[in-house]
Amino acid sequence: MRQFTLPDLGEGLEEAEIVNWYVNEGDHVVTDQPLVSVETDKAVVEIPAPSSGRIARLFGAKGDIVKVGAPLVEFAEDAGQDTGTIVGELDTGEQRPVPVTASPPSGQGAQVFPAVRALARKLDVALDLVEATGPGGTITRADVERAAKRMSHSGPAEPLRGLRRAMAQRMTAAHAEIVPATVTDEADIDDWRQGEDVTIRLARAIAAACKAEPALNAWYHSGTGERRLIERIDLGIAVDTGGGLIVPVLRNVAERSVSDLRAGLDRLRADAIARAIPPEELRGATITLSNFGMIGGRFANLIIVPPQTAIVGAGRISERVVALRGQVAVRRTLPLSLTFDHRVVTGGEAARFLVVLKSDIERIS
Repeated sequence: MRQFTLPDLGEGLEEAEIVNWYVNEGDHVVTDQPLVSVETDKAVVEIPAPSSGRIARLFGAKGDIVKVGAPLVEFAEDAGQDTGTIVGELDTGEQRPVPVTASPPSGQGAQVFPAVRALARKLDVALDLVEATGPGGTITRADVERAAKRMSHSGPAEPLRGLRRAMAQRMTAAHAEIVPATVTDEADIDDWRQGEDVTIRLARAIAAACKAEPALNAWYHSGTGERRLIERIDLGIAVDTGGGLIVPVLRNVAERSVSDLRAGLDRLRADAIARAIPPEELRGATITLSNFGMIGGRFANLIIVPPQTAIVGAGRISERVVALRGQVAVRRTLPLSLTFDHRVVTGGEAARFLVVLKSDIERIS
């Protein structure tokens, strides 16, 4: 028997959720035939068969979370070695799926008397959602009843899946690792031409600012303490899909024409929303843009995803009262937020980046 394991899907991903099996136990498959589709925080990815052979066993069902390196398929004898385009492991070991275990609920760490625990079971209250107010952190009957009353006004517990689950994990890791700081400003865009492409103007302004301050177009690997400045600007564009956030990458923005950037961005957005974007289009961003003002809001403290060192946010365009050449005027303004990793980017570098960003946006094209 030979086992094919979940391959490394890139970008530091450690697990994926099974979306759909295309084969059954006992089926004979050929090399590169789709076996299963899995969902990561990036996209739904089809995994092909690494070789031809008969399937003896499938590991996991739809909705299961599988760790990278855990078995997906067991082939019957005579299955060939992995020759497919996906680099999964095909071995003869007696590996079994890596179990996904939840951390013990915090409520279980508190003192809970048997009668109170029984009441929690009766009322279908998870003890980790109960605030303990008794002596020494003890959960009381009143604590459980109060939690049950609060939960009666909420929907059923819903485990995070797919994009939302992966987003929660990535944001937790980013919060634990990065030391963020944010600077803000507003750009006067009242002199823009009618119908100006806001996102493309932002992309080109970010490119100009990165050339002026390369420290913000960089990767920092905290494990080794090494920073890598990157000459090419590959811009991650945050796309809200309803099911969660996807960040496709617009490549080499400094060297492309406006029409080429718009065509590329339209294609990325359409693929992202359809969850059909190729994994390679989601990797390797050097800096990110979040144009959250298309929905609402002025300024934001944004989250940087390692190994990047900066993210630019654009708020809602609105008319503001400003001073213009010594006179009071009403002008259209674009709020700007720049969050940077203060471990490797100085306040001066961030401020100069923001000055160039604003200046380029205000430039009359």
